[in-house]
Amino acid sequence: MKISTDEVEKMAHLARLEIDPSQKEKMAEQLSHILQYIDKLKDVDVQGVKLSSGAAFMQNVLREDELAVSPGPDVTLANAPQRDGDFYTVPRVVK
Repeated sequence: MKISTDEVEKMAHLARLEIDPSQKEKMAEQLSHILQYIDKLKDVDVQGVKLSSGAAFMQNVLREDELAVSPGPDVTLANAPQRDGDFYTVPRVVK
């Protein structure tokens, strides 16, 4: 599948990326090569190949909850960019 520079511009816009105009042709070529490679996977014969076990087939690997003493605000807020006493201070996002 051939990717055009217009499609590269559209993808960059959707991804909120700025692409230098001199790089659009190179990006279109690279994306086209990637899609050509992926397209080859359609021709692979997978008849008789067993499914590999992945994360979807794993048993629950979570540990048991353990009661522990909190290290306290001095430790937990030690690397906070801003703090107000024992609390994190974050920028307001809702007006």
